Amino acid sequence: MKVMNHPIEMIAYTDGRGEIRPIRFRLQMGDEPLKVIKIDRILQRHVEKLAGNKMLLFRCQSLDGGVERLFEIKYELGTCKWFLYKM
Repeated sequence: MKVMNHPIEMIAYTDGRGEIRPIRFRLQMGDEPLKVIKIDRILQRHVEKLAGNKMLLFRCQSLDGGVERLFEIKYELGTCKWFLYKM
């Protein structure tokens, strides 16, 4: 996987216990058109602290054109921003 740390637009929901579950996100790299990626499965979820910022890290799986892709997304709790960290 390649480290990207690119900001993304995310659709997620929060359950009754307060756990965040990402559903899908939009990504635009350079001059490419917007691409919507649906998250099929969350494989791992954990909290990490990076430079004093608390972040939720999600390792996810998706099908893109019949090809299974793994990627990591991060949610920065202090700023409420989502990032595509690795793909």
